[in-house]
Amino acid sequence: MSETALTRKQTLFYLSFLILMWGINWPLSKYALEFTPPLLFAGLRTLIGGALLIVVALPRWRKLRLRETWPYYLFSAFLSIVFYYGFQTVGLQYMPAGLFSAIVFLQPVLLGLFAWMWLGERMYARKMIGLLLGFAGVAVMSVGGLEGGISLIGILLALASALSWALGTVYIKRQAAKVDSLWMTAMQILIGGTVMTAYGSAVEDWSKIRWTGAFIYDTLFISIFVIALGWLVYFKLIGSGEATKVGSFTFLIPVVSIICSVLFLNERLTLNLLAGMALIVASILLVNMRQRRLPG
Repeated sequence: MSETALTRKQTLFYLSFLILMWGINWPLSKYALEFTPPLLFAGLRTLIGGALLIVVALPRWRKLRLRETWPYYLFSAFLSIVFYYGFQTVGLQYMPAGLFSAIVFLQPVLLGLFAWMWLGERMYARKMIGLLLGFAGVAVMSVGGLEGGISLIGILLALASALSWALGTVYIKRQAAKVDSLWMTAMQILIGGTVMTAYGSAVEDWSKIRWTGAFIYDTLFISIFVIALGWLVYFKLIGSGEATKVGSFTFLIPVVSIICSVLFLNERLTLNLLAGMALIVASILLVNMRQRRLPG
């Protein structure tokens, strides 16, 4: 799964795409839950995304090497897909999306720590301050969500979602040389979607899904652009660069989510939003600034 280094233009393009797609995912997912039980929705959208990636990966079928690599696919599927999307989709029912996303975006801070512990990435005071500033920025933007009430179950599910995402990212980075990047992404999403759909079918009722045009278009958009292409781009960025730095840019995802809510859902542009954006920009600058070496 070794990746060739991306140029600055390619990195900027991929980051922009990822931030935009994963940013609009939050309001789109919240909207879809009006039409469907949460676990079936989490499974369905992921299963479609995984199936699409399998079709794309088929010309490289020789690189699948399923007998040797299936444990990597299975473990990463549970960490990055089943637990992450499962906790997230169920948790969105218990808390406002803004507050929930603020807790989930503790992930870049956790990722920075885990990358330092297990990937050998450098950790220094400025980088840690930057990561904490980013989390603070997301929290400040989402303070308004407190008005919608706090749920202990929702908080625990958001924390579990952040932890599984961070662990999944580090695990995939550690196994990079052992698996093909496209097959790793396709298989973990397909396995994750299959597990969530099966579990959802056991505990939820398919007849409760309202198959409106809006729900179908919403689900297909998320499946193609957020799940299939989004994860492909995310792991491409992680594979070609420093996990902590890529993680720091994901702090911008809730910014996009809230801006979309302001533009299309008539939510107000508040002082909290502007202050949070300023903290996030400072965070990304601190994490990505080159560390000067002292003359020896």
